[in-house]
Amino acid sequence: MKAPAFGYARPASLAAAFELLRHPGAKILAGGQSLIPTLNMRLSSPDLLVDIGRLSELKGNSLRQDVLRIAALTTHAELEQSAQVKKHVPLLAEAVPHVAHAAIRNRGTIGGSLALADPAAEYPAVAVALEATICVAAGSGERRVPASQFFKGLFETDLKPGEILTAVEFPVAKGADRSAFLELTRRHGDYAIVGLAAHNGRFVYLGAGDRPILVEGAASLESTKVNLKRTLKPPADLYNSSATKLHLAGVLLERAWNRLTTSH
Repeated sequence: MKAPAFGYARPASLAAAFELLRHPGAKILAGGQSLIPTLNMRLSSPDLLVDIGRLSELKGNSLRQDVLRIAALTTHAELEQSAQVKKHVPLLAEAVPHVAHAAIRNRGTIGGSLALADPAAEYPAVAVALEATICVAAGSGERRVPASQFFKGLFETDLKPGEILTAVEFPVAKGADRSAFLELTRRHGDYAIVGLAAHNGRFVYLGAGDRPILVEGAASLESTKVNLKRTLKPPADLYNSSATKLHLAGVLLERAWNRLTTSH
């Protein structure tokens, strides 16, 4: 299938992008790795695509005291190759290779992934596990949203009309921090059957609900498994029942628990 007809604009500045987003039916285009397929399948039909892919304001990372700010247009490949990310946000670095395939990692962006809020995506779970802050802006200025409050439901976020996700801020890892990223897939690069971003006592699942699902750690593995069964109600998919996914979530919990407790 071919995409429906739409207008296209490439603003030269963030201010110009905000102005274009005032148009009814305007939609942001960044890396395009999720949007373009939905256009071609006629699942999305914007009147105007606002291409923000070359805006310098949305590029570049910065380390400020105990926070690493990653700009929205940072690609998966750039995250994968970043020594800063490996050093300061190791959980994110561990998650990146699980994102799709190399060709998509070369084009897709962290901002696009977070704004799409696919419940099977890796970055939303990582952001919630690390208690990151999502930075969004409009013509009136920037506001900051805790990741735990940003993801509202299936492909639904706290972004308001006319706003652009500009960056995400991750707390810098401390020496005592322990984290692990795990997921189960039918084949490498496929969407996860279920995945887990674990950081200290926070276990955040992807592919197990309509958004990242936090399971609080307890004093022991067994009591955390009890929390898991109380909290997680994973939806069935074409290949796996809810019970199977819950079982696999428990397998990942045990693997992550063992990694976190033996890495001291």
